[in-house]
Amino acid sequence: MSTIHAPTREAVRLPGPPPRILLIQAPYYEQVVGGMRQGAAAAFAEAGASMDVVDVAGGYELPAALRMALLQKSSRYDGYLLLGCVVKGETDHYTFICDAISHGVMAISAETGAAVGFGLLTVDTLQQAIARSSDDKHNKGAEAAHALLMQVALRRRWGIQ
Repeated sequence: MSTIHAPTREAVRLPGPPPRILLIQAPYYEQVVGGMRQGAAAAFAEAGASMDVVDVAGGYELPAALRMALLQKSSRYDGYLLLGCVVKGETDHYTFICDAISHGVMAISAETGAAVGFGLLTVDTLQQAIARSSDDKHNKGAEAAHALLMQVALRRRWGIQ
């Protein structure tokens, strides 16, 4: 049986000015979200991107915060990164919350065409979340940041403001 390895991701090179990114995070599990934020920050630094950070109470608030950010007129971001973590408990609450967050973010992204990186960990245990937020090539914050930068590059390629 072969071992599956995480892909090696090179820095995304973007034409034009350095991108401005808004990170919307739900730091309920601070150690986990903090680790993903550090992974994302490293990916953004490689691309020359700047990052502003705002907090929301929990994962459920991520889609609404994204929508509010898209509605604001005072500042312009090239992309939006959402980070959070939901750990499965003993009830169905987990399923409903994870579905609502995922569907909400996808609906907003598809409706608006915004460049959105989605880094919501949905795990059975806190140990699984810690493993996915560690400072290594499996960091899901870094992966979501790379995906977002690719979306920003695509928007620029197609001339979408």
